[in-house]
Amino acid sequence: MREVMDGYVAGGTLPGAVTAVSRGGETHIASYGNLSIGGEPVRRDTIFRIASMTKPITAAAVMSLVEECVLRLDDPVDELLPELADRRVLTSPDAPLADTVPAARSISARDLLTFTFGLGAVPGDVPIAKAMHEAGLSPSPVDPGVAPDEWMRRLGELPLAHQPGDQWLYHTGSDVLGVLIARATGRKLADLLRERIFEPLGMRDTGFHTSAESRVPTVYMPDDGVLVPFPAPASEEPAFGSGAGGLLSTADDFLAFYRMLLNGGKHGGIRVLSRASVELLTTDRLVASQKPDPAATLPGNVGWAFGQSVVTRRVGLAGVGQFGWSGGFGTTAFAEPAEDLIGILLTQRALTGGAPHFQDFETTTYQALA
Repeated sequence: MREVMDGYVAGGTLPGAVTAVSRGGETHIASYGNLSIGGEPVRRDTIFRIASMTKPITAAAVMSLVEECVLRLDDPVDELLPELADRRVLTSPDAPLADTVPAARSISARDLLTFTFGLGAVPGDVPIAKAMHEAGLSPSPVDPGVAPDEWMRRLGELPLAHQPGDQWLYHTGSDVLGVLIARATGRKLADLLRERIFEPLGMRDTGFHTSAESRVPTVYMPDDGVLVPFPAPASEEPAFGSGAGGLLSTADDFLAFYRMLLNGGKHGGIRVLSRASVELLTTDRLVASQKPDPAATLPGNVGWAFGQSVVTRRVGLAGVGQFGWSGGFGTTAFAEPAEDLIGILLTQRALTGGAPHFQDFETTTYQALA
């Protein structure tokens, strides 16, 4: 693994990276390259923008509220999210925005957790995708830059692309969940995540912003073979605080989160979640009709749990039951319960096009198993 990752850094593909592999009681963490091209070295405690790896953390916070009966998975969210009440639904995803019918039922927290509430990354150059872009609602690792209430107002002005519960659409459900749990508790999402997830797990460097910006690497966007710096300030509290993609974290912090899931919801002597909630967070929740076709974002051997993907059929080295997800700014993580295995790769190279370093990281993790 170190030889392969050093090769990516030496070849200019990655400015820097941190790898973490944990199995049973043994953990190996290594750092590579620099915080910026020609800058200070990456260290174990480097704080990366984990983007969509935020999603399973948000889902875990939702389940903590479900366990306390603050939320119920299948109750309508209309009271807390009136912007999503009495929805209109497009007659087809490519229909004009005015061509709608009434929603067959209300949206539930389960619909948001499984990304089947009716909106998200709608494929194709269709009117609803254009409308989401114009309203600043398109799925993105960049914070929307507006307050949550304004974001919800804009979302509520658009029709749904699908009936609630019908079809998986990536991303947006997690942002709505962030607003839902903030309103359900009367707390800011950042405070809620800190109290329910970060503090119990000792995730001291995870949050929507950080005072240790010197430990945050420069984000780079590949542009015709050249890595171009992308402005992504980390010291200022964002206006929105995206439950879909706004967090910064370290390898050790995210390792603690996934170790808690592999331990059935416990961390040390502290129970963060029940075993039943962990099962919902880590096993496929979709039926065949809900999966995208063609399955571009979810390959045919992969399902969706709450906030992350799950391998349902072995086609490569990853075994059935492996769960995990990646972030658009260049991070990925997975865990496989049968192997008691966690793998985390954090980089600052944004995902545009393929990511062979992700695949090679997974390969070198599994080839190391006795």
